[in-house]
Amino acid sequence: MKQVAQGVHQLTIQRFVNLYFVETGRSGEWVLVDTGLPGAAKDIIAAADKLFYPGTHPEAILLTHGHMDHAGNARELAEHWKVPVLAHPLELPFLTGKAVYPPADPTVERGGTLAFVARFFPPQSFQLSDIVQALPAHDTDPPFLPDWQVIHVPGHAPGQIALFREKDRTLLGADAFATANHESVPSLLLQVPCISVAGAPFNYNWQQVRESVQQLAALRPENIGCGHGPVMRGTEATEGLSALAREFPMPTRGRYVQEPARTDETGVQFVPPAAVDTLPAKLAVIGAGVGLAITAAALLAGKSKNKKGKKAGRRKKNSSYGYASSFENADSYSTGYGEREDGTIVGPGPSRPEWRKGGVGD
Repeated sequence: MKQVAQGVHQLTIQRFVNLYFVETGRSGEWVLVDTGLPGAAKDIIAAADKLFYPGTHPEAILLTHGHMDHAGNARELAEHWKVPVLAHPLELPFLTGKAVYPPADPTVERGGTLAFVARFFPPQSFQLSDIVQALPAHDTDPPFLPDWQVIHVPGHAPGQIALFREKDRTLLGADAFATANHESVPSLLLQVPCISVAGAPFNYNWQQVRESVQQLAALRPENIGCGHGPVMRGTEATEGLSALAREFPMPTRGRYVQEPARTDETGVQFVPPAAVDTLPAKLAVIGAGVGLAITAAALLAGKSKNKKGKKAGRRKKNSSYGYASSFENADSYSTGYGEREDGTIVGPGPSRPEWRKGGVGD
């Protein structure tokens, strides 16, 4: 566990996902900011007990946004501690099973390793209707945290928020940016400090992403913790964020570069067509080559064991390596998005295996 600033501690789980224990200023009271990927609830509870006292609980769980690596343990922790989950109103459709986020863009320029694995991410949404509450829409003062300011920073998620404490210029930046090179999984795992664009394949509005970075850079933070990457302090933090804002690397290609997805308080209303993804074709070629090589090996082995050509021929005929078929409809399969007659975009529902078929809200 790392200290970001007085009363603020960063816990890194699963090697590259951060969450934060933020003290309220009253003895023994604190708020949990984000919850990490599913499966870490016990580790988070143990860390809280060690940091504060056995049996401690937060006043609330505050989600910077509802992506799986931030909301993954929200229900388990909220039920264990018997506390509410708080989020920006624009995140509620994705936290109450009414909508799924815009599909990931594996074709975005400089998406790096994350772009490759984004092809296999399930649709993202949760059903927390009974425990989630909306933060006041236009109130910058978060509950339980009197010294902090809520800053709406969309582009990566519609209702993403950052938290800023002016008295010591401490910023919790969520995924508005990252403090490690988010294009490189090794850099994330090794926690190499570097202010960079966060989550490029999941950014659905690049203009908003840039504006959010510029808004946060203008605060001149001196202590920074983000959703991904190590704690950064001092000039390295302040000037690094300023440089990213000044020289923001706007991508030139990708699904959302020319036209963003459009969202509102009900969820996603429009997603632009998917960009051409050349990886499936490349994998098909590789798969065909592997298939031919294995078939040839099978033929040679068959001939050496049995001189009858028919057996070898049957073996060749029965060889099948369908790499292309698994990717042919990757976008529609992985997201399940469709359009109703009224133009509303619908998706496959919360990201639980039994809910991945059918339209949201049907």
